[in-house]
Amino acid sequence: MDKLPKCDANYVPLSPLTFLYRAAAVYGSRTSVIYGGTRFTWKQTHERCLRLASSLRLLNIISKNDVVSVLSPNVPALYEMHFAVPMAGAVLNTINTRLDAKNIATILRHSEAKAFFVDYQYVPLAREALKLLMADCSHEAESSLPLVIVIDDIDSPTGIRLGELEYEQLIQMGNPEHPPHQLKEEWDPIALNYTSGTTSAPKGVVYSHRGTYLSTLSLILQWEMGSEPVYLWSLPMFHCNGWTFTWGVAARGGTNVCIRNTCAVEMYRAIAEHRVTHMCCAPIVFNILLEARPEERREIASPVHILTGGAPPPAPLLEKIERLGFHVTHAYGLTEATGPALVCEWQAKWDRLPREHQAKLKARQGISVLTLADVDVKNDMETMRSVPRDGQTVGEIVLRGSSIMKGYFKDPEATSKAFHNGWFQTGDVGVIHPDGYLEIKDRSKDVIISGGENISSVEVETVLYKHPKVLEAAVVAMPHNRWGETPCAFITLKKGAERSEEAIREADIIAYCRNNLPKFMSPRKVVLMEELPKTSTGKIQKFQLREYAKSFTIVEPTPQSTAESSQGKTQRSHYKHQPQEQVLAMSRL
Repeated sequence: MDKLPKCDANYVPLSPLTFLYRAAAVYGSRTSVIYGGTRFTWKQTHERCLRLASSLRLLNIISKNDVVSVLSPNVPALYEMHFAVPMAGAVLNTINTRLDAKNIATILRHSEAKAFFVDYQYVPLAREALKLLMADCSHEAESSLPLVIVIDDIDSPTGIRLGELEYEQLIQMGNPEHPPHQLKEEWDPIALNYTSGTTSAPKGVVYSHRGTYLSTLSLILQWEMGSEPVYLWSLPMFHCNGWTFTWGVAARGGTNVCIRNTCAVEMYRAIAEHRVTHMCCAPIVFNILLEARPEERREIASPVHILTGGAPPPAPLLEKIERLGFHVTHAYGLTEATGPALVCEWQAKWDRLPREHQAKLKARQGISVLTLADVDVKNDMETMRSVPRDGQTVGEIVLRGSSIMKGYFKDPEATSKAFHNGWFQTGDVGVIHPDGYLEIKDRSKDVIISGGENISSVEVETVLYKHPKVLEAAVVAMPHNRWGETPCAFITLKKGAERSEEAIREADIIAYCRNNLPKFMSPRKVVLMEELPKTSTGKIQKFQLREYAKSFTIVEPTPQSTAESSQGKTQRSHYKHQPQEQVLAMSRL
């Protein structure tokens, strides 16, 4: 058997680009992309991608390590670039549109981007980033600046430019007969994605053709995405390449419904007009849908399947969104895992359970995607000892498999640290239930250690979300003179709650928590905010809240002072905090 070698007939490098070739051949006349008044078929999308790939090669983007960056909302051009850039043999770098000019300049510099596509909406931001990049370049190195191409609105061209080149011009000048780059090695890079930096400095995560292909297959199988889905782009395509559904929708011959803004009126309109069947989003989008005004809503005629992740959604929130007509599947992942790595696969026997119990099951992160080799929870990263499957013993979630990143770009030290004893360390803390399903209890940096007791901020947040007037909640550690740390809650209220006759006060929330949680887990401080700070993908930026919480200190009687108080020296707990101006400033983040 060892004398049967690989050949062109029995071995082809795995790549998600094959999904587009197949879609054009099999689903050529079906609608591939909808954006406002623009419609394309899969045959047209394939041809446009071939044209763009041809133009990129004419612009001297020819190396397998050449990076093409793009700053754009979810428009047809960004979707097409997920195929066209690797078809030219290059690497796609989709940039977070909520970053500031300094961070964008840093990414362009670090990635050594040869071309920079910019949607017309972000031209002012890109211009500022390029100025910063140019200021760092010597006169000899100015040629290393990326070539800039503007993506004008395909529906209503604006004429806005940043340089001479425009996206549709490249499409028109490209040759659809020019053969695309022939992939020889499936381990070659296909995408470069920068982490959101919620817990550390952003790092460049490199994906392979093989990893994205396998991750895409896993998700369309385990989400049970059938043929011809209508997929709404509520999740940014720049986030883990849309959790690989940029390629996955092509694999199923589906339709991509692109919208510029993830707002209630656009989502409800798209769902109603195009009969959307699938969408992905972070839990923050649930609140956008739930809080929509009556005039923004449209009737949901048939169930819309939602794959959610990015932050553990509280069970009460899942229960509310399903009542609107959405069917939720919970996933867990991170940039380094090519998007979702765990999916909470639903079991038919759970259909007979009460709705509240079902919501709790759906809030779990689930089991590994099919193309991961293994997932585990370790309570000792040196001995690699696993936790028991009791749903209580916590440890760090670790992963391994072909859908894990190649590594961090230009950072061998961070890559080596992430890959430990044959596993990728996620930095997330969780448990394994007796049925094998995982549940995240916290980020390792978000666990609150109070007097030796580990407090899961997620558990406290789940209780807060059950309060009828709480819209969003985030819990972090704050200093405590006796216990070291204690929970501090930051919340936003539902519309009108702050102006109602029974306006919520800090004391009301604290009392509510103490009625529903053990005393040591209850927040000692609650800060009401207009909006919680978030990343572009809806993750609450707890590192900002942790820094803010450090300005609060709870001082309680020590055992000695308690004895003194019994002799007539009454002492009270009190807060030391920053001036009110800083509180108001934080609430506007």
